[in-house]
Parts: sequence; structure tokens; C-alpha cells
Amino acid sequence: MPKPKLVRITTIPLSLEKLLEGQLGYMASHFDVTAVSAEEQRLREYAEKEGVHYFHVALTRKITPFKDIRAVYKLYRFLQNEKPDIVHTHTPKAGIVGMMAAYLARVPNRIHDVAGLPLMEATGLKRNVLIQVEKLTYFFATHVLPNSKGLQDYILQHRFTTKKKMNILGEGSSNGTNTDYFRDECVEKTEVTKTKEAWKIPKDDFIFVFIGRLVGDKGINELVVAFKALAETKSNCTLLLVGPVEDTLDPLEKHTLVEISKNPKIVTTGFQQDVRNFLALSDALVFPSYREGFPNVVMEAGAMGLPSIVTDINGCNEIIEHGKNGYIVPKKNSRALMDAMLFFLENPAEVAKMQQNARPMIVNRYKREHIWQLILAEYQSILQNT
Repeated sequence: MPKPKLVRITTIPLSLEKLLEGQLGYMASHFDVTAVSAEEQRLREYAEKEGVHYFHVALTRKITPFKDIRAVYKLYRFLQNEKPDIVHTHTPKAGIVGMMAAYLARVPNRIHDVAGLPLMEATGLKRNVLIQVEKLTYFFATHVLPNSKGLQDYILQHRFTTKKKMNILGEGSSNGTNTDYFRDECVEKTEVTKTKEAWKIPKDDFIFVFIGRLVGDKGINELVVAFKALAETKSNCTLLLVGPVEDTLDPLEKHTLVEISKNPKIVTTGFQQDVRNFLALSDALVFPSYREGFPNVVMEAGAMGLPSIVTDINGCNEIIEHGKNGYIVPKKNSRALMDAMLFFLENPAEVAKMQQNARPMIVNRYKREHIWQLILAEYQSILQNT
């Protein structure tokens, strides 16, 4: 008996590689899986690695109506020919293009995964456009899977769709985290020492680490302001920024870039393929983002035994329990952020307790294989009721 057909769509292959790492390969044991995305060569390499089929569609991350219409038509023709049982989309652009094409091709089960809403921080005309796109995506979908309770509440509050269409799997997350890969025992202590020396990080400093894109809506402007104020009174701390500086979409403020470049206690590494050494040499993650779906880095840091200081936004405030495995502060508030960092510096016993709690709380709720099993069970339930 042939396997049911499953099509998974993201805007760019990076989302398949990072946000859904390993998941399509796991699903290939149960489905005939096709990955759809932009960047054909990178998509082909990903598909070969995961053992799945692929189909290239020229999707863009920006608002490009004419290109999007062409993408819908190309994808519609593909789906009409393939007749998949399930189409499952991720990311906003892939969502609207994929769900519309699947609707037109009469795919019976159309699932859209909500892992973040850029419209939360948008304003004016752009926000209105994004709201209409989101509503259309949910209209074309038969099932909507927000990956956090906060996202579900926001969607219902703004009446983007009905609760009947929505379901949160487990306690959230679209892919969980690889708790075997992210564990302190997997990192050689000599390599951690070498990394610290290579980046000239003081041996005895308390290390606050941020991992992600260095852009405005990740809270980097507030983080740098907070750390500058902290370092003026506390010399035994370092801020480690691991990630690329983006100068096109949501760039950092000029004063932030100047402070990063001149402050000897702020270390920037650029993009790093493997962040485990940086997590292993750090004492706490600081993640002051304005909006998230269900942030992988907070789960990864927790799996490595790090407590986190996060903002009070969906996803973050579900992974972190204040005082138990980290601290929660208001977003866009550099003073609250500084106070939390100061608390971590001045209360080592409390930090040690949070460090002890960090990994068990991630393993028990967000182990990757557990999330995959929940998604598989959701697929099987949907197919049984089709």
C-alpha cells in the first residue's frame, strides 16, 4: 500500500534546515514527503540529505505581488498533478502562497503552522496588509497550528480565525530541540577553553550570551543600553553576541553599533554554525526579543543548562518560569533588563538553582522526538477524519 503524500512548504530552505531540522526525514518513514521552497540548489541538497523529494518555487520574503501570483500558479499546477493528502506550510509567505494553491488544487487537508507573527511589530499600511494576508491564509487552511498559547490567544483576540480550526500540540514548539546534541557533556572542556581564549573573553567574568540575528526586534538596542549601564558599575561581566548583523531589514540603531564596536566587554562573533561552545562557556542567555513564535535558542540554552533572561512575550514566557529556570522582564525596557542582569551577577546561589532546573524542564517538555510524535499523531488523526 503506498504511503500518503505530504508536502511541506517554507519560504527559504534555511527554515527547513534550522526550524524543522530532522523532522521531514522522520516523516519520510510514514509519508511520501516533498519539500517545497526557494533557492533550488540549497533545497536539492537539503532534500538529498533528508531522503525526501523536492519542488522548487521562487518564493520571496518581501511583499512582491506579481512574483507571488506566479508562485501560486506554479505550486497549484504541481499540487493538482501530485494530489497530496496533506499540505503543511510554515512562515508567512509560504503560508499564503501554499494555502491558496492547495485550496485551489482541492487538497483535502491544508495545515498552516504559526511560529511567529511579524505583524505584531508592524505599523500603518504594512500592518494592515499583513493582517489581511494572515486572515486569508487561515481562511484557505483547514487546520491552523499555533506553536504557543500566546500566539493562539493573539489570533483569537484579533479574530483571524476560529478556535475550531486551531490546535496546539503538546506544550508548544514546531520542532522541539535536540536534547542529545544540546547537552553540556557533548562539549569538550578543552575546546570551550580554546574558544574563550580565541575571542579574548576574560576567564573569570560572568558571561551573558545572546544568540540570533542582531536586529532591532530582537531587543539588541535595549540589551546594549542595559549592558553598558551594568558594566559601568560591575566590571566582572561580558556580553557575548553570537549572530550576524543585518543592515537591510530592521537594522540596529547607529549608537548601538558604535557601542558594540568600541566596548571592550562586548564580544561579537558573527554567524556560527555550531553554538554549543558559546553556550557552554556562558553563564546565562539574554534574549530580549519583541516577538517570537517559540524560540529555539531559549530551548537550546536550557538544554545546555543555562537559565535565561527573556522578555514577557509568547513562547519565551512559556518556556521560562520566572525564578525557576530564568527571569522574565517587560519587552523594550532596558532598565528592567539591566536589573535582571544585575540580579544574576549578585545572586550566584539563585542562579545555580536555575541552572539545575534548566535542562530537566526542557527535556521533560520539548524533547525533539516527542514533538515529532505529536505532529505525526496529528497527521494521522486528520487523515482518519478526512
